Amino acid sequence: MKQLVVNADDFGFTCDVNQGIIEAHRNGILTATTIMSNGAAFDDALRLARENPTLDIGVHLVLVGQPPFPMTVAKLTQAVMLGRIRIYEELSRQVRRVLDAGLAPSHLDTHKHTHLLPPVLDAVAKISEDFKIPWVRRPFDFPLTSRGVSWKKRVLSRAFGVVRGRFERVLARHGCRSTDHFAGFQITGKFDASDLAALIRSLPEGSTEFMCHPGICTAELRAASTRLKESREEELRALTAPEVRDALRESGVELVAFSSLKPAE
Repeated sequence: MKQLVVNADDFGFTCDVNQGIIEAHRNGILTATTIMSNGAAFDDALRLARENPTLDIGVHLVLVGQPPFPMTVAKLTQAVMLGRIRIYEELSRQVRRVLDAGLAPSHLDTHKHTHLLPPVLDAVAKISEDFKIPWVRRPFDFPLTSRGVSWKKRVLSRAFGVVRGRFERVLARHGCRSTDHFAGFQITGKFDASDLAALIRSLPEGSTEFMCHPGICTAELRAASTRLKESREEELRALTAPEVRDALRESGVELVAFSSLKPAE
């Protein structure tokens, strides 16, 4: 059996990103998203989440890229090593804001994959256990041959494997669940409908999370601090393309959400 969770990051980042995520869910293959409780458009995302109860909601935990946090992962790593951030307290505060708003998140991931850093992973796994949010992203891409994958992305993706053993041990110790496979890191901002259809046809057996960043690029997004702008519209077109639906059907891939995904026995 092949099961696919299509999960959008950055719900709550801007209103036009929110709009793209909802369109990808209503008219495309998107099944899940993770909300930024400190995002500028958090209230708009809450409204849309309530209006679209079939969209599976998780929490996109943020420690980097916007004030008061370090702007880069390198600076975050330094701050973490020096003990300048109370990681568990900050991330649990973000989760509580989502819960207090009446949402019931089923999964967790982090902005810029910062839970690859051991102290951040420890906090995220404990939050998963403490708040009974079972699913945590395993950001280890399976190998791709897409034309959009640069050699730098391939090297960085392989480098993540250095921490994979400890990563999986920590998740197991806290009873966290994760999909069997993950995809999307290497082709973020670089894929179109044909690339996504090809990825679907190459999915391995088991469950896979596909990370994506759909959106609509208006003046709001253009003014935001992110490298992903026009590419969000290309991702949205891919997620709603008929040929992608065809690939799912022809490959026997079942679209699922985290909330309906059963862990391996």
